[in-house]
Amino acid sequence: MALRPAALTTSLLLAALLAACAGGPAGQPAARIAPETPPAPSAQVATLAPQANNLDATAWMQTSAEYRAAVAGSYALARQQLDAALADPAWDALPPEERAAIRPATGLPPAIVTDADETLIDNSPFQARRIASGAQGFDYAAWEAWVNEAAARPLPGALAFARYAASRGVVIYYVTNRDAPGELEATIANLRAAGFPVAEDASNVMLRGDARAPDREKGERRRWIGERHRVVLMLGDNLGDFVDGINTDRAGREALVDAHAARWGTQWIMLPNPAYGSWEAALMRDCATPEDATRCKRDGLRTE
Repeated sequence: MALRPAALTTSLLLAALLAACAGGPAGQPAARIAPETPPAPSAQVATLAPQANNLDATAWMQTSAEYRAAVAGSYALARQQLDAALADPAWDALPPEERAAIRPATGLPPAIVTDADETLIDNSPFQARRIASGAQGFDYAAWEAWVNEAAARPLPGALAFARYAASRGVVIYYVTNRDAPGELEATIANLRAAGFPVAEDASNVMLRGDARAPDREKGERRRWIGERHRVVLMLGDNLGDFVDGINTDRAGREALVDAHAARWGTQWIMLPNPAYGSWEAALMRDCATPEDATRCKRDGLRTE
C-alpha cells in the first residue's frame, strides 16, 4: 500500500507523535525521535507504507479525545450495569451454552470476567515503538520484552470501575490470552502496579495455558469461573472475550454478534480496538482470492 502524497506529511507527523508517546520502562521519560534531516520522500514512503494502517489506529488510540470518551463511556455503562446485575439475582452474563454445560448460577457469588490488553490496560506504547522504529509485523520477542516491563497503564475509567466492583464484593477475573507460564508473573506485577484488585495468590489472573483450564479459547476458562460464580458482567475488546468459535469468516462472526444481540451494552461491554484483533484474520480469510479481494475492497470502502 503506497501512501498518497497528501497523506505523507500527516503520516510523518503521526509517526513523530507516536515516538513521543511510546515511552520507556516505567518511571523513565518517553522515547523521542532525534530531530535529524528527514530522508528523501521515496524513502519515507518505503519506510511508512507497510505500517500506515496501524499508524492511524495507534495514533487515534493515543491522541484522540474520541477514543478517551468512548472508553470512559464504556466504563460508566459498566458501572451502571453492574449495579443492575447485583440487584437482580437471576442475572447471569455467561453465554447460555456455557452455563448449560455447568451448574446453575443461582446462589453463587458474583464475578466479572474481563480481558486485560486494550480492555483494562493500554499497550499502545508497544505499538508506537514498533511503528517509530520501522519494524514490520508482530515480533513475539519484542512483545515479551514489553510485557516484562510491566508498564502498561490503565485505560480511562478502568481502574475506578475495577475498584468499585471490588468494593461491592465482586471478584474480578482477568482472563487474557497472554501466555502462561512465561508471561504470568509480569502480568500479575503489571496489574498490581497499576492498582487493579489482584488476589494475594493471584488466582483471579487466568492466562492462556492456565493449568485449571488450558484450552486456547477462553470458553473453558469462563466455564471454570462459572462453576464457582454468577458472572455479572463480561468486558473485552475482541469477540473471543465473550464467545468461542470466532475463527471463521466475517459472516460467521456477524452471526455470533447477532445471536447475542440482547447482551451487548447490558451484560457484555465491548471496548474499541482498531489496532489489532481476530477481525484481521477474518478479513484476510474472506479476501484470499483475487475475486474476493475485489469484493472486499468494495465492501471496505463503501461510499453510499
